[in-house]
Amino acid sequence: MEDQDSNPAKEVARDVFPFLRVYKDGTIQRLVATESLPPGLDSETNVVSKDVVIFPETGVSARLYLPNSAVAKKLPLVVYYHGGGFFAASTASREYHSALNRIVAASNVILASVDYRLAPENPIPVPYDDAFAALEWIAGAGGGSEPWLRDHADLDRVYLAGDSCGANMSHHFALKLSGSGRALRIRGVAMIHPYFWGKDPIGAEVGDGFRKAMVDNWWLFVCPSEKGCDDPLINPFVEEGNGSGLQKLGCERVIVVVAGDDILKDRGRLYYEKLVGSGWKGKAEYLETEGKDHVFHIIQPDCEEAKTVFKRLGAFFNDEP
Repeated sequence: MEDQDSNPAKEVARDVFPFLRVYKDGTIQRLVATESLPPGLDSETNVVSKDVVIFPETGVSARLYLPNSAVAKKLPLVVYYHGGGFFAASTASREYHSALNRIVAASNVILASVDYRLAPENPIPVPYDDAFAALEWIAGAGGGSEPWLRDHADLDRVYLAGDSCGANMSHHFALKLSGSGRALRIRGVAMIHPYFWGKDPIGAEVGDGFRKAMVDNWWLFVCPSEKGCDDPLINPFVEEGNGSGLQKLGCERVIVVVAGDDILKDRGRLYYEKLVGSGWKGKAEYLETEGKDHVFHIIQPDCEEAKTVFKRLGAFFNDEP
């Protein structure tokens, strides 16, 4: 049960700053990305959107975005996973809806933003399972029943993209598809401010105990396993994880985007460096935005730095140098 209203009389059982609080009576108060916007025509970007239910039994859905000027030609298909630590935000969140309209306008793509179920009500690995099943539906036979996907999606140019935990999922799905025998083929992966972590601090984490503990708390809340922050899902570089298998990443191109003031920055740079040194045969790109923090492009989609990120993503999705 979720309670969006603050009640000072309630006793807090768990504070997952800055995203949510869990009260002792079992209610959950989400504190960020709680304002929703409906789909439709966005007059600022001339992008139109609509919601599509994928799996009625679970409620998993997607918000589809299409340039309103799109004609009969096929466009690159971007399957996007929103961030929020696996426990916050949705495809309808005001911040995501606004930013994705701008990404689509800058990229001239058709984009499917996946609304997976959230933890803690649906603990890990449910968000991963939902998101991967939605990917197979969107880029597979299920998507053929959806007119926008059928008429406008070029299934030879499918990209995974996501920010924060959405970038984390995109990484795991690109590995999962490698050598799987599935017909689904991914052209590239755009990993924006990827949410990877680990028990032992690196880089800026060493001198920032507050934010290190904060991010520890996020992961331990959604995945209270005995492996902690070295669970292979969050730390792809542990021995039993997938770090040693980066050369098998099932795509041709990857772009890693980080923000200079983000506590997750060093993990993103490490991912890029390990990917380049892994023997993977694809092309890797790296973009760092100085002076900005985590998912600033979602929070401030009209700032000049966000526009630069959107332009770079557009080039990436359209195979431009």
